[in-house]
Amino acid sequence: MNAPKLSMLLLDNRLAVCQLDRGAAVPSWAIEADFFSITRTADELSIVCPKSAVPPDVKVEKGWRCFRVAGSMDFSVVGVLASMTGPLAEAGVGIFAVSTFDTDYLLVKETDLDRAIGSLVAHGHSVASEDRRD
Repeated sequence: MNAPKLSMLLLDNRLAVCQLDRGAAVPSWAIEADFFSITRTADELSIVCPKSAVPPDVKVEKGWRCFRVAGSMDFSVVGVLASMTGPLAEAGVGIFAVSTFDTDYLLVKETDLDRAIGSLVAHGHSVASEDRRD
């Protein structure tokens, strides 16, 4: 299988990944930005949102940057995440993935950003910066 070559956008957002108790209500601070993701499981409530929105008493991992696969993809496209995560794993870059109906988002630590971009480009992907700021 040939991995797809992707056009990716590096979003301007500086993000955080938060963990709340499984029964916690979704807090208003988590949903006030253009980009956020909320996942509830039997074990936890996870929130990805701008780091500036997170109150000091929340369990959080800050310092994430986000790549978005440009455009929307059909569900039949195979290997999208693998084509991104494989090169990043080879480069020793940890990731946090978020998928939506239209596309995929890949978060990397800001300290790994240059290495992540270099690895993605070396594997045939293109990376452009978003032209707006949240």
